[in-house]
Amino acid sequence: MLRDEIITVFGGSGFVGRHVVRALSRAGYRVRVATRRPHLAQDLRVAGVVGQVQLVQANVRVASSVERAVEGASGVVNLVGVLNEDGRQTFTRLHALGAKTIATAAAKAGITTMIQMSAIGADANSASRYARSKAEGEAHVKAALPSATILRPSIIFGVGDGFFNRFASMAQFLPILPLFGGGKTRFQPVYAGDVADAVLAALTSEAARGQTYELGGPGVYTFEELMRFVVTELDRPRFLMPLPFALATPMAMLFEMAAILPFVEPVITRDQLTQLRQDNVVSEAAKTLADLGLTGETVEAIVPDYLIPYRRHGQFHERAV
Repeated sequence: MLRDEIITVFGGSGFVGRHVVRALSRAGYRVRVATRRPHLAQDLRVAGVVGQVQLVQANVRVASSVERAVEGASGVVNLVGVLNEDGRQTFTRLHALGAKTIATAAAKAGITTMIQMSAIGADANSASRYARSKAEGEAHVKAALPSATILRPSIIFGVGDGFFNRFASMAQFLPILPLFGGGKTRFQPVYAGDVADAVLAALTSEAARGQTYELGGPGVYTFEELMRFVVTELDRPRFLMPLPFALATPMAMLFEMAAILPFVEPVITRDQLTQLRQDNVVSEAAKTLADLGLTGETVEAIVPDYLIPYRRHGQFHERAV
């Protein structure tokens, strides 16, 4: 049965956004997906029953479009984010100023329930522009809407993710995979479906208002351990070469230069190398998935199924003993 509440989801057509839209639809909410290019997200209409999911055009850099998108809504979810800057899509414009525009519009419309997607490592004093912009976004949201809930996930995995899929694709063609910074950085990957459930739980919980949660899965892995997991699942033995930051930095610069070409994304950027100098795990004092009543899926339970296409013979590949 459909509820009366409308939840506007900015960034709902993205990787995490699609999981969030489905979770909200299953819970009976009417979902308004605010996206720059609605014509590219028509498949989201079938995430719920007929008429449950509405697509509207909105750009977080244009305040008037954001105000139209939140009109009549009872809650707002901001998932807008990029890992690499591209033209006008910069960290500051999207993560900081975009979040401010959304929170301001929500407050103006009388909305008190908002979920702001940030990231573990968000820090106003970070050397990483990405991390600083995430922290700035949090500050803007809190200033405009103190009741907003902040979610800070570690790297997010799931079908179509930008982490396991990227390195699995590289392993198909390259005999060597780099271990940036020696591969010692620790991560606590969290499943996209669990992140979506966290959004839903935060929306419906009075205790979550004004709180910040760090989202990580059950396991903590080093970068090297994750790379070994990938090549083992693909049954593609590869040499994992430790690459100190001093050598990785000029390589990242070349990747960034190549990214000026159409449809080319850098394997890694200098800003991402800066982020890799710090572990990306849930802090001991943080509120977590458990505080939202959730338990996370493991990497081992989810990732192997969607890495099948990268095996030499796909689902028919017999792993060597």
